[in-house]
Amino acid sequence: MLKNAKIFVAGSNGMVGSAIVRSLKRNGFTSIIEKSSKELDLKDQKAVQHFFKNEQPEYVFLAAAKVGGIHANNIYPATFIYDNLMIQSNVIHAAYENQVKKLLFLGSSCIYPKMAPQPLKEDYLLTGSLEPTNEAYAIAKIAGLKMCQFYQQQYGCNFISAMPTNLYGENDNFHLENSHVLPALLRKFIEAKQHNQSEVSIWGSGAPMREFLYVDDLAEACLFLMENYNEKETVNIGTGEDITIKQLAETIQKMVGFEGNLVFDTSKPDGTPRKLLDVSKINNLGWKHKINLEEGITKTINWLKVNEYRPFH
Repeated sequence: MLKNAKIFVAGSNGMVGSAIVRSLKRNGFTSIIEKSSKELDLKDQKAVQHFFKNEQPEYVFLAAAKVGGIHANNIYPATFIYDNLMIQSNVIHAAYENQVKKLLFLGSSCIYPKMAPQPLKEDYLLTGSLEPTNEAYAIAKIAGLKMCQFYQQQYGCNFISAMPTNLYGENDNFHLENSHVLPALLRKFIEAKQHNQSEVSIWGSGAPMREFLYVDDLAEACLFLMENYNEKETVNIGTGEDITIKQLAETIQKMVGFEGNLVFDTSKPDGTPRKLLDVSKINNLGWKHKINLEEGITKTINWLKVNEYRPFH
């Protein structure tokens, strides 16, 4: 990509989109198009078509999505499948109609079968049933991935897709019920320390294993793929390392300085037992993550302090 190429980052206000914008700016790109959901509703087909026709972006990072943790996915499955199908269908089709040079679609590691062998290779997709608690979201993301493949197959579009692992960092969602596990735990422990609570309750048994990638590492990987990868097969993005939820909770507890007890609420669902990505493909292409878990959590805590824990309110 030329440094002055017009680049549209769909979802630029979200955690992933804002990290991609930061990465692009760090790397000297000067013509980045950002639109909030109030300025451009990506679920509105006519609005999206009008935007692409007027702006004529050359490259698109499709990071916009309706996202949430187990609770949100369980309670709002119709919202998750509708919003995500509409967003990605509108953007991908408009990119095709307006001759966008290249588009990167971001899926999620939750699209893999619940009981697939570990670590998860890209070709395990659609080889088994999905985790029921996030099936609606996963089906929408699979449709987006396949849409990119079929537009490449039928129209010759250079539309690629990547599957990130669990993400966290600056601009994350810290809602106690609708967020993912790491930001929810971070908030719980910070508030427990602030209020001198004696214990912190954690969803599930603590046994499931999860892999976590700091969002700025993901952004660098997205830029790397946009400049170095043109195949229709998807690419996993992660660290290739995982820990149990119990270990994660203990790590955050230590870093926040909370001295109370951990209580595991086994009446709450665990979700998929393990979800580790095989990242050999992207590593072999020449990219590897740089920020380890403790460094990433420290960066996130520091960002929260600078923002005076504003995302908690």
